[in-house]
Amino acid sequence: MNIMSRMILPLMRRLEPEAAHHIALDALQLGLGGVSCPGNDDPALSVRAMGLRFPNPIGMAAGFDKNAVVVRPLTRAGFGFVEAGTVTPRPQPGNPQPRLFRLTEDRAIINRMGFNNQGIDRFAVRMARLHRVSSPRRRPGAQVPVGANLGINKTGADPERDYPMLVGRVKHYADYIVINLSSPNTPGLRDLLEASKLKGILDAINAAHPERPPLLVKISPDIAHDDVEAVVEAAIAGGAQGLIVSNTTISRPAGLLSPYATEAGGLSGRPLRPLAQDMLTRVARVVAGRVALVASGGIETGADILDRVKAGADLVQIYTAYVYEGPGILKRLKAETLRALRAEGFETLADARGVALK
Repeated sequence: MNIMSRMILPLMRRLEPEAAHHIALDALQLGLGGVSCPGNDDPALSVRAMGLRFPNPIGMAAGFDKNAVVVRPLTRAGFGFVEAGTVTPRPQPGNPQPRLFRLTEDRAIINRMGFNNQGIDRFAVRMARLHRVSSPRRRPGAQVPVGANLGINKTGADPERDYPMLVGRVKHYADYIVINLSSPNTPGLRDLLEASKLKGILDAINAAHPERPPLLVKISPDIAHDDVEAVVEAAIAGGAQGLIVSNTTISRPAGLLSPYATEAGGLSGRPLRPLAQDMLTRVARVVAGRVALVASGGIETGADILDRVKAGADLVQIYTAYVYEGPGILKRLKAETLRALRAEGFETLADARGVALK
């Protein structure tokens, strides 16, 4: 275990969740998140998707580093890719506190943060600095791709204006870009996943930025089953090169034990696993290999990772499991994934991709 996992996590669990999150960011900036060279990852875990190479399939999901302040420490800690954001055009404070809740008994989190962030100006400066300090041939993104997750402000938003502007601000510094249309904590945001609205946003981005990094759309696990095909086809028709499946859920699965289970907001972590897995399978059947898929939601073991890959995912993202376990989880997940691959007779992750759909 590294210093952060061994000494800092027990202290943070005693603190209010949002205060603990800020301490975690400070600890990472101080270099307490550990160091793992991407070149040390087993080649069986490497992934090629969207024209990029990932040393392993495990990414940090958006929401952990909203302001792009710990991108480099996270890449050094052993992630296969890191996604910063969600960032909005203007700074905004987010929703009133308390807005972040640990459901410890359920190994879950509920958040209603509301896209609290410092805005695209400061975000872009940090991404540019990361890009400048390390040249394209040497920078962390050359070995560990770095993504930018983009959203809209709670008030005064014009999606077909704002998303293209945001893409323009980050396209020279990010290895891929994500359009977040699925957070439950910004009023009206999920409405943009309606097929015609989604296609309009993507068309506006394409018109403004015909040359840009790969573009992904992050979708909700709560999409009605009858609407999944229309949403996926709209994303593909609009030029998206990938989908992230999925964001947090506003549903509350039966059997939650925590007293915080009735708090409003998006639920993530272990209870989200069945819903996220089901949505991934539905999306993968529609996609049929045409675009990349990134699985997220309730991933906390190597078996979970292999299950998502078998269901059609190229990559996976974690967040809640990292919050509960700390940076030490990465070493465990990689070892467990390799054992799971060997136990099922696969030489590489690529060999396992999509086999459950056949």
